[in-house]
This record gives sequence, C-alpha cells and structure tokens, in this order.
Amino acid sequence: MDTNYLEIQELLQERAEFQARLNLFAYDGSPEIKEINGSKYLYVRKRTAGKLTSTYVDTYSEELYQLLLRNAKEARELKREIRRRNKKLAALGYEDRELPEEIQKNLDFTRANLKSNIYDQAVLEGVATSFPQTEDIIENGIVNGVSATDVQKILNLKHAWEFILDADVIQSKSNYHMLCHIAKLVNEGFFHDGGRIRGVPVTIGGTSYVPPLPIESVVMENIDEICARPRNPLDIAIALCLYCMKTQVFMDGNKRAAVIFANHYLIAHGRGLLVIPEKEVPAFKKLLIDFYEGMAPKKLIAFMKKNCFKEI
Repeated sequence: MDTNYLEIQELLQERAEFQARLNLFAYDGSPEIKEINGSKYLYVRKRTAGKLTSTYVDTYSEELYQLLLRNAKEARELKREIRRRNKKLAALGYEDRELPEEIQKNLDFTRANLKSNIYDQAVLEGVATSFPQTEDIIENGIVNGVSATDVQKILNLKHAWEFILDADVIQSKSNYHMLCHIAKLVNEGFFHDGGRIRGVPVTIGGTSYVPPLPIESVVMENIDEICARPRNPLDIAIALCLYCMKTQVFMDGNKRAAVIFANHYLIAHGRGLLVIPEKEVPAFKKLLIDFYEGMAPKKLIAFMKKNCFKEI
C-alpha cells in the first residue's frame, strides 16, 4: 500500500482525535476575573473573526479558575497539534474533500441526537445517571451526585462519538484499526491501552459463555469480510456490532466500542443510526445472552432492525 496513503490516514486520525478532545471543553478561551459590586465572577474571552468576546461562566472560585486555566492551556496545545498535522497533510498533497450530501445529513442527524445516544449507551453499560445528569456531564464535564467512574464513562462516550463524526474519520475505512482506536477512547482512564486486543480470558455477567482469546489476524480478516458482504449497510452494521460484542476483542468497553464502530460504518453510508434505546435494554440484553450461548442471531437482528435503528 502506498506509504503516503498510510501516513495521511494516520495524520487524519490524529487530527480528528485532537479535535474531539478540543470539543470536550465546555468553554473555549482564556479565563478572566471580573469584579462587579464587590463580587468576583469568572468569564472566558476569545477572539472570533477579529472580534473579542467574553462569556460568563460562574461566580469566582479558585478551583474553577484553576480548571479554566488548565483547560485553556490544553486547548492551546491541542490547536497547535492540529496545525502541525494540517501542515504535514498539506506537504503530502492532501486536500480536504467535501462530504456527499447524504453523509453530511447523517452527521447532522447524529449530532442532533448525540445526547440521547450517549444516554442510551450509558444505560446499556449500567451507568446510573438520569438524562438531565448525563446532559450536564456532556455539556459541563461535571455534575453533583454522580461517581467519578460514571462521569468518565460518559465523557469517554462523548469523545468517541466526536471522533467518528469528524469529516475525515467518517470517510476512513471501518476496519480493525478504527475499532481499536474507538475502544481506546471509550476505555480512556480505565486501562493503559484500552484499544489493545486482550490477551487474557474474560467472563460475561449473566451467561456461561466464555469467549475464546481473540487472534488479531483473524479479527482483522473477519471485520474485512463482514464489510465486503454484498448486503445493505444496516445488515453489515448490525453484523459488525454483534461480532465485536460476542468476540469481546478488548478487556472492557466492548459493547460501547461495538455500537460506535457499527455507527461509523452506518453513518459513512448515510443510512441512519443504530442505538439500543433505554426502554429496550432489558429485552436486548436477554436476546444478546441467548446469542452468546448459541442461539442463531436471526431474532436478535430482527429486534435491532425494529427497535434500535433510527432512519433519517
């Protein structure tokens, strides 16, 4: 394969990850303290199209001020890394391509449903947050009364979704390397390298099924074979999702990574979204366990098409 192509794909993936991290910040700009009638308030200022703007954040506290300072520093570093990738891409002759209309519509549809998608995925993973709490975490990164672990899982889901919604990433292949990077994002903060194929046995709660140790070359071939099938994109997306779930490619986060990976394929073909709604989680889990234990996937596939597919 052409060396430039591989380098361009790597640079695009890195750029998308930096952009996804940048999108996690609730406020973009440098913090400033304003004193009004003897009280202190925090704002962030930034220059947009040559105009300086100032956005109110909250009443002053040293903890919040230090957080805004750290965020501003990290945002500057991320923007610097994005510029570096852009320069390297330009040197390799890469030009950003305009997305086909059906894919752009699917991206817009996904962004409009992003909060509910993340909430539904969190419910599937047993995260005990209400929708308003999930919304607060997505928008502000913190919320009272929720464990740090659950907050991290929700932020990781946001990060992974932001990654696949990048215009360059959505035009990249849905392959093993894409799956590994998604898994790395959903497992961030829990494992040193959450995108590495597991090398130890795992068990799955609620079932006697013990997935065999995955072999990297076999997983690569199986994913490529599924994507090459002469079937409609929804069938392929569901097949990718169920294969990744049953194989348990990673130490953790397999359902999260599988759903987002399947959506990368589906959105790239402009066909909608595949998410297990909150109310369907118990029925889905029961069918999934039956599938793990040897039941043919026909019933589970029909269930997902009827209850988990959101068409534009």
